[in-house]
Amino acid sequence: MTDSHISEHLALGAMFFGTRTDEDTSFALLDRYVEAGGVWIDTADCYSFWEDPSGHGGQSELMLGRWFKARPGVRDRVKIATKVGCEPLYPGSFPEFAEGLSAGTIATAIRQSLDRLGLDHVDMYWAHRDDRAPELDETVSAFGALVSDGLIERWGYSNTAIWRVERARSLALAAGTAAPTGLQLRYSYLQPRPMVRDNDHDHRFGWITDDTLDYVESNPEFALWAYSPLMSGAYERADRPFSPAFEHPGTDRRLAALDRAAAQLGTTRSEIIVAWLTGGTPPISPIVGVSSLEQLDIALSGARLTLPDEIRSDLDAQW
Repeated sequence: MTDSHISEHLALGAMFFGTRTDEDTSFALLDRYVEAGGVWIDTADCYSFWEDPSGHGGQSELMLGRWFKARPGVRDRVKIATKVGCEPLYPGSFPEFAEGLSAGTIATAIRQSLDRLGLDHVDMYWAHRDDRAPELDETVSAFGALVSDGLIERWGYSNTAIWRVERARSLALAAGTAAPTGLQLRYSYLQPRPMVRDNDHDHRFGWITDDTLDYVESNPEFALWAYSPLMSGAYERADRPFSPAFEHPGTDRRLAALDRAAAQLGTTRSEIIVAWLTGGTPPISPIVGVSSLEQLDIALSGARLTLPDEIRSDLDAQW
């Protein structure tokens, strides 16, 4: 596939830019991604509060703001997605006490994010996780108002039950305001055991399921994004084992299929996974969080890769 496939389907995750990933490395990764044809950069107002002594987020957006300032004209080549909902109310308060999705919070948070980014709008604004304290129509109206005001191009849901997304969509359509058109959830080639979470920090409705895939196929206006597709390096590194949530026979069969595909095509497991996601039905845009140019180049190579039909069929057949 050409570099245009990268622009359409592979997003660069900026979660640790400004904290775990220093400025020089962050700039180098951003530059390489854009040079390769990459368009989408994904961050959040809460990134990365758990890495910073302050206990608050904003470091990633600030880093991106410095990069935009240092690269005049690059804003015309990229799209920015950020999120609202998970910033702790005070250090140590997450997940019990976070900013949430009230109308006032949404209106304030986008302006704070834009100030940190040094931008006049973002291209996608995510509800980072569901908040059932405000009425849903309040949240929907608040996002719709941001679209009307030109502060965001579109909005979507992350870590939210699909029935809540559909209810929000219905409310928006009935009110004549901008409806959600994106979903960002966790997904990878390996699948956890049903009802078993990967770790204590997993969101209850954080995984792409068959319901999700069916919903997106039935509502083609929705873009589907997947975070943590490469499982923090576990596919490639023996020192990063998969969590107990993946301890079942299907994992062994899927890893064997990955190894067959990688051997046949002369690639890594990670490249196969990125190609499997971007070339599937519906296509899924992986958000890759990388800390080195080598890792980024592997992800970019995967986005350019077209899987032969027989390899995709073999990958899909393993459960």
